[in-house]
Amino acid sequence: MPEKVTPRGLQRMKDEKRKIVGVVAWDYQIARIVDRAGVDLVSVGDTVGVNLWGQSNPFEVTMDQMIIVTQAVRRGVRRALVSADFPFGPLQEGTDSAVRAAIRFVKEAGVDMVKVDAASEFPDAVTAITRAGIPVFAQFGITPQTALRYGVEYSAVPSSADQVPVEMKDALVAEAERLQEAGAALLNFTNSGPVVGAAVAEAVSIPVLGGFGGGPWLDGRMRMAHAAIGYAASALDDPPDTYANVARITLDAITAYSADVRAARQVAGGVPVPPAT
Repeated sequence: MPEKVTPRGLQRMKDEKRKIVGVVAWDYQIARIVDRAGVDLVSVGDTVGVNLWGQSNPFEVTMDQMIIVTQAVRRGVRRALVSADFPFGPLQEGTDSAVRAAIRFVKEAGVDMVKVDAASEFPDAVTAITRAGIPVFAQFGITPQTALRYGVEYSAVPSSADQVPVEMKDALVAEAERLQEAGAALLNFTNSGPVVGAAVAEAVSIPVLGGFGGGPWLDGRMRMAHAAIGYAASALDDPPDTYANVARITLDAITAYSADVRAARQVAGGVPVPPAT
């Protein structure tokens, strides 16, 4: 079995200038597949509510729901490091609440790390969670919980064309440095862009990853597994720039299955039909 990925291992990858591969996953089967593919980090995102359950915004997801989703992912991962997002609430309720939530993630869901959105606004919580022995993946930039601070409606951020303003470079570098000083083991710089992103990655010694707005200028990338494989109904009518179109494959398969049922044929994988006598 390949060596288990650890926070120290991710740090070593940055030090050796090896890119870190991160994906967001929300279920057991996808977790097994991405782990077998050899990704380094599997992050259980609080965007599960919007992207998998059809909720209107990520604030609707609860801590109990995140525990259940994370448990499923944890069961599917053997090698990669597993991180889980704080939903909106525990962090905003205070440092003690944040530490309790982090401990729940470790004890009930077996995570290796917790991801904290809007982390720069809660440095005391980052430090307290770290002191409790739990590594912190600190997220900043244009995120679901900070978008309004940048004057952006997060649900309207469609692509990497939406990046933090370049004129905020010095402020965001300082923000990243504060998160490192607070004890963060990893940073997730969302919508960084090549100018600010490169400056942040150079300024801090800990790894800096990114999703939308990220690129080769960071120490690694985050991508929703479902987005990478084109697993969304929207991919049927508007084929995305992805590595596959699972939505189309699924539609074709279910259409073929339906045709067999309606034609009184046995379905693929069904018990063989005995010959007529």
